[in-house]
Amino acid sequence: MKLEVRPIKIDRRLTGSSFIDEPLQQVIQFALRDYIQYWYYTLSEDESFLLEIRQTLQNALIQFSTRSKEVDWQPYFTTRLVDDFATHLRVFRKAQDRLADREDKQRDITDELVDSFFEAEVEMERKICRDVVCTSHRDEEGFLRDLCELLLYLLLPPGDFHNKSMRYFLREVLAYGVLLPLINQLSDPDYINQFVIWMIRDSSCNYEAFMNILKLTDKPAELEAVKDKVLEELLYLRSLDTAGDDINVIKNQINSLLFVKKVCETRIQRLQSGKEVDALKLAASFGKLCVIPLDHILVHNIALQFFMDFMQAAGAQAELFFWLTVEGYRVTAQQQLEVMQSWQKDGKKQPGATKGLLKAAALGVYEQYLSDKASPRVQVDKELVTNLGEKLQKEDPTPEIFDEVQRKVYELMLRDERFYPSFKQSPLYVRMLAELDMLKEPSYRGSDDGDGESFNGSPTGSLNLSLDDLSNSCHDEFLQLHAFISDTGVCNDHGKTYALYAITVIRRNPDGSEDSWKTYRRYSDFHDFHMRITEQFENLTSILKLPGKKTFNNMDRDFLEKRKKDLNAYLQLLLNAEIVKACPTLIPYVYDFLENKAYSKGKGEFARKIDTFVNPLRSSMRNMSNAVKSLPDSLAEGMNKVSDNMGRMSERLGQDIKQNIFKVPPLLPKSDIDPEHCRVSAQLDDNVDDNIPLRVMLLLMDEVFDLKEKNQWLRRNIKNLLQQLIRATYGDTINRKIVDHVDYMTSPEQVAEYVKKFRDSYWPNGILAETPPRRDKCIRMRTRVAAKTSLLGIMPDELKHIIGADTTRKGILRVFDMFQYQPMNRRLVYVFLEGFLETMFPQYKFPELFVKLHSRSPRIQRYSQKLQCSSLKR
Repeated sequence: MKLEVRPIKIDRRLTGSSFIDEPLQQVIQFALRDYIQYWYYTLSEDESFLLEIRQTLQNALIQFSTRSKEVDWQPYFTTRLVDDFATHLRVFRKAQDRLADREDKQRDITDELVDSFFEAEVEMERKICRDVVCTSHRDEEGFLRDLCELLLYLLLPPGDFHNKSMRYFLREVLAYGVLLPLINQLSDPDYINQFVIWMIRDSSCNYEAFMNILKLTDKPAELEAVKDKVLEELLYLRSLDTAGDDINVIKNQINSLLFVKKVCETRIQRLQSGKEVDALKLAASFGKLCVIPLDHILVHNIALQFFMDFMQAAGAQAELFFWLTVEGYRVTAQQQLEVMQSWQKDGKKQPGATKGLLKAAALGVYEQYLSDKASPRVQVDKELVTNLGEKLQKEDPTPEIFDEVQRKVYELMLRDERFYPSFKQSPLYVRMLAELDMLKEPSYRGSDDGDGESFNGSPTGSLNLSLDDLSNSCHDEFLQLHAFISDTGVCNDHGKTYALYAITVIRRNPDGSEDSWKTYRRYSDFHDFHMRITEQFENLTSILKLPGKKTFNNMDRDFLEKRKKDLNAYLQLLLNAEIVKACPTLIPYVYDFLENKAYSKGKGEFARKIDTFVNPLRSSMRNMSNAVKSLPDSLAEGMNKVSDNMGRMSERLGQDIKQNIFKVPPLLPKSDIDPEHCRVSAQLDDNVDDNIPLRVMLLLMDEVFDLKEKNQWLRRNIKNLLQQLIRATYGDTINRKIVDHVDYMTSPEQVAEYVKKFRDSYWPNGILAETPPRRDKCIRMRTRVAAKTSLLGIMPDELKHIIGADTTRKGILRVFDMFQYQPMNRRLVYVFLEGFLETMFPQYKFPELFVKLHSRSPRIQRYSQKLQCSSLKR
């Protein structure tokens, strides 16, 4: 009998969009050719089977496309995805914390960390543990088979699904040919590191970040890989046959590479010898620390946090909170009185409730901190308190009514040995300096390994001194430094033309040897440097004269020669022995300017850190009064909005006064929920504005930078700063922008681009890509260093100013470390996949299914037994 051949019509329409269908059909064609046709034609020449397979695949894609169009993807991308990532990071941090106190710091703890990670996952998820799927190839394959069979049930027509041969065939191709290779690639740490570098490819390499990474890494393999590359570059540079100006450039490059080599060797030696010490403990035990005045600490978010923690530990929080509350009261009262005066000028009726509410606020401050009922009570002269109480009863409150008592409290905190003097001697003070990036990292010349290590990132042949060495170096040593402008050139950078001056610096060492290097500065660098030092040393204004600016013809050769001569005279006067003796603290500024490194415009590194306190209004920090003034819902703005509704305005005034004045921890109830044993989204504050980016940023920042360890005052300030940042950048349209962006990312044109990128990466030029060989270990290690440098380099200074430099570095490196373990990466990929399927098919019981599939883990059984035992003991 001969079967009648039934013609099969293939409809090439899949998604309803020609943008997507064309590249998708090519993907189907390539997949059939490379995964099925190559072996099928050895068995049969019948085309009907291949056409049936193609028709089945297309039916599945049509079902998938139809379903995806019905889904609102915004909640998934803006909430679920971020929550999954932040929860994964929380589990990793808990695993790290459990192993932080181990004695042998150099032993490889990969297996222990992975075990600890999945133990923490059980405690977090309670009914789910993905350890079996992520660590056992056999169990992972079984899980993918089950998942693919379920997807085929949802996507295939019933006739195709019930055809067992067809179903099993498609299941194996989908599980082993598509999902497993994709998961292997996405979970590969080396692939993730390369992807990070690619994502940040537009940012320039940050030298300071690179040196920080070398000094912070605890992986000798990374340092060895960098050192090998440095040696390779040194061999190449030394082999070049050059003369003239080129030889000076090459010498500078060689000096910089030798310095990097020295840093790597010293760090490797310390790690292998077990002499690695905590930089904070070392700085605390070595001599002098920067002294930050109390009045600057009180108006700086980060510094205040540490002082607040110290005062709470000393049982003196009432004094500090009183000082802060009075600051808030003064600013709020000034705002209200200004508004009242403007109303009087306009002839409007003044609401009597305003003065009453101000008086109620002032009495509230008095009752909470100064009255006999206050607990704890601020310890000041009773006569002062009595007079203040009488004033509050008889007179209308003024913004300055608490000033005298506040001044006494400030003097108490400043002079009492229990408070500010003891704070300067405490470990919290050292940690504060580290967060402010003002810790004078000590030189290790006195250590018993004999090799000195500089922590300042200056190349060999440059100034190999820490800030501590700079500020304490004697004048005679400084006078051995000579500098002169040896050459002038004109540079063109992205269409901007400017003159560049090559400064040759020579330093004579005590042993008679000489170090020399070149550094390059623009006239604007000289001008910025001159403004800094004359601002700090007013007596230099009449002595040091910088050549004036010239707007036109400033690239003329004769003019440049004249300016070179004048700048040389300026340099020689700057290095004059009499000026150095008159201004010994000028030395660090000169060293910073002559270093062989990029000059930091605006403020040098040393001056910029000090300036954060000298001039806090220029920094990105907000002091207490500035924060209150800039609150978006302040009374002044509110009055303009609702001037026609006096009742609502008065109600809002009362809320604003209470909110703005009482902004200290005693009024915040503590949560009963243990944040470490629940998902991140479970802790979203219901009172937070329904603002997607704010919620997402707070959630991510909490986990990345571990802000839960900070006190509530700092967390609230961070929230306010983020609110102001978002509103200043986007206004009230931010939610709309987020929605529009998600719509754009899921538009047919963008989806078509994703399909094309998938096609071109798997089938470049229409040919199946070969599996790339595993990269050499040295290359992978250097990629790790490059990825860490890129991540650290893109962190804006504003973020460091908000949460602290040390916290920022630790948070970024924690995220990087999280991606260096493949089993953990697999877990994150599966979490994202599960969230995607739950969003795609909400009508099906995917959450219950995943609980059932992942409950096979032995850890789940042990955890359940542990809970039963603990409940029986109770």
